[in-house]
Amino acid sequence: MKAKDLIPKVEGVFLALLEEKGNEEYAVYLINDRKDIMEGIIVTSVGFGENMQSGEALKTATLRHSLEVLLPEEYAKIELIIPEVFGLYNEYWVSFWIDEVLYDKKFLFLPDSIKIEDLAVLPRFNKKGILLS
Repeated sequence: MKAKDLIPKVEGVFLALLEEKGNEEYAVYLINDRKDIMEGIIVTSVGFGENMQSGEALKTATLRHSLEVLLPEEYAKIELIIPEVFGLYNEYWVSFWIDEVLYDKKFLFLPDSIKIEDLAVLPRFNKKGILLS
């Protein structure tokens, strides 16, 4: 059996980047669209990329966040994010437990995929943003 066959597939878990205060402040939210309770949640985030003019490698600090529980159909703010890092890869690793099974999923905002002018209203939040699945 291959290692990838032992890792359960993550479904019904999303990230949303939302405009908080009109082009000034943005935040990343974790969404539980499952029918299960997510427990022991750990989210690790890091931005990385390259300066297009100098070729220099760029990397933000690695941040770690934890949530005890996220109920079905619930969401929680993970962190604020600044527009200055929208030109980087913004990677989020989400790990959580459901019924004593560990789940793990990587979400990745690609460089320059977050364009303020392209944000659309997400009905669940009634705010402009983008959704990652």
